[in-house]
Amino acid sequence: MNKHYQLLIIGGGPAGLAAATTTAEQGVSCAVLDEQPAPGGQIYRAIESIPAQRAKQLGSEYLRGKKIAAAFRESNAEYYPDTKVWSLNKEREVGILQNNEANIISADKIIVASGAIERPVPFPGWTLPGVMQAGAGQILFKSAGIVPDNGVVLAGSGPLLLLLAWQYLHAGVEVKALLDVTPLGNHLTAMPKFPRALLAHHYLTKGIGYQIELKRAGIPMLFGVSELRAEGEDQCQRVCFKHAGKQKTIDSELLLTHFGVIPHTWLTQSADCKHQWDDSQQCWRPEHDEWGNTDIEGILVAGDGAGINGARSAEHAGRLAGFEVLFALGVISQAERDKQAAKDRKWMQDERHIRPFLEKYYQIPKNLLATADDKTIVCRCEEITAGEIRQAVRKGHDNTNQVKFYTRCGMGPCQGRQCSNAVAHIVADETAMPVEKMGHFRGRPPVAPLTLEQLASLKKDALS
Repeated sequence: MNKHYQLLIIGGGPAGLAAATTTAEQGVSCAVLDEQPAPGGQIYRAIESIPAQRAKQLGSEYLRGKKIAAAFRESNAEYYPDTKVWSLNKEREVGILQNNEANIISADKIIVASGAIERPVPFPGWTLPGVMQAGAGQILFKSAGIVPDNGVVLAGSGPLLLLLAWQYLHAGVEVKALLDVTPLGNHLTAMPKFPRALLAHHYLTKGIGYQIELKRAGIPMLFGVSELRAEGEDQCQRVCFKHAGKQKTIDSELLLTHFGVIPHTWLTQSADCKHQWDDSQQCWRPEHDEWGNTDIEGILVAGDGAGINGARSAEHAGRLAGFEVLFALGVISQAERDKQAAKDRKWMQDERHIRPFLEKYYQIPKNLLATADDKTIVCRCEEITAGEIRQAVRKGHDNTNQVKFYTRCGMGPCQGRQCSNAVAHIVADETAMPVEKMGHFRGRPPVAPLTLEQLASLKKDALS
């Protein structure tokens, strides 16, 4: 690996691969830093090695990744898998960990294509063994063909629940129930956005198709579920909830939950990029222009790490960021950039017609985001409960970072990935202030766990 590149791309998902292919084709020295062992990111995980039968079970949208990965492999971009990025600053210096050795490299331009993470929503029992996020179930299925052998309950909100239920159905898994916590009132508030969503009708058609198949298979799909909790002694034994005014219970040793996804912003926060609260997506995201430029010179964002818009949109955003880098490096003119980007800009606009409708339809209720039960652990690393966070607010700590300092919430190995969003909502609820006023945890390196031994392996020339 060189010490300096014209372009470094962080992330090997659809945005990162598309950006790398676009720029490398024009002779730019480009390297992709990927924490995963192979290209594809989370959405196209194991796309190059997956058996044909399993790939078919995952559906046509997953198979789309084969073409993206193949085009990337044919390009001249350098690829570094199993490479953890633990630091990024405004001078475009990147701290990496490779083969258990830390190093620092730099670039003229950096595209952060770090993707998204599942939105963690604490609820009673979510820390019990046997309660996992739905994305973890998908990862096991894609990478190793592992599926539940004793049935599963799926709960939460968002299109991924339908997709995973459909995938499990085709893999022969017993789906005991799909519990949707989306408030029924969302259906009405989303309707004004529906006419525009029809412009991306293929997504609606696919979702309806999933529901029809699941219904024909006899899988219970319950909507308007509330008061979700997992119960058990040493592991999950039953899933309890309220539906249609009645308390109900399903015996299950496995509960997979999903409450939508949010941008992975720890690198852009570490680089001190400006972030803004996106009320429609209920999360923080980095500010950027139509080409992906942030307010820090030379640092761009692309894909779901810039705002949640889906895999196809991420692919187009990656190419647009690539065209912008080519222009900024003087490889192509502004007129040529605009000409080459025209199709991707239109395609991306077409893909995003569905987003306003989905964001309204699947908006998570605030009482769930704010973790009403005071006994529920919010910070799994430090075992801080919602009640302890509220108590900190009552003592005068009225923003997320003050709560972090006072309680150590967010100071564990995950560095707030599992609790920062929930803390902001709890503090906002307790202070009766908008959540955007609460701020987000300050990003500091290392943004990924790093041992002292690994940090000490930094070479002297890397520190000069």
